[in-house]
Amino acid sequence: MKNVKKITGAFMLIFLLIGGVLSAQDRAISANQLPKTAKTFLYTHFKGIPVSSAIEDREIYGVDEYKVYLNNGMKMEFDSKGSWKEVDGKHQKIPYGFIPASIKNYSTKNFPNTFIIKIEKKRWSYKTELSNGLELEFDRNGNFKKIDD
Repeated sequence: MKNVKKITGAFMLIFLLIGGVLSAQDRAISANQLPKTAKTFLYTHFKGIPVSSAIEDREIYGVDEYKVYLNNGMKMEFDSKGSWKEVDGKHQKIPYGFIPASIKNYSTKNFPNTFIIKIEKKRWSYKTELSNGLELEFDRNGNFKKIDD
């Protein structure tokens, strides 16, 4: 009898996990459906560059993140509230207006003939990619930590 309960419990767990995965899905949305914070970010730092597509990544508990693709090929990721998580210029220089000053200053001072083509904001750090292929890591206050090539 104990084995039957264990097997039944295992099957129930498997079905719950499968149901959770199936209910998580991406859906295309218009740029107007993005959170206000994301729309303001795009207007401020990428003014004049049209959005080619926007994707809402939904999980069972709600929206997890938004992905935005611009007509010039650049890609952004925003959290569920519309705060930027990643900006990928796809080998193009990204605007520096939203990048912490210490990161911008370190990059331009120590690598003068390069520019930032990608930045990712994590919980405790930032990671940037330069046009020469180097990846720089910074702490959450923008202090340089290491080069990750």
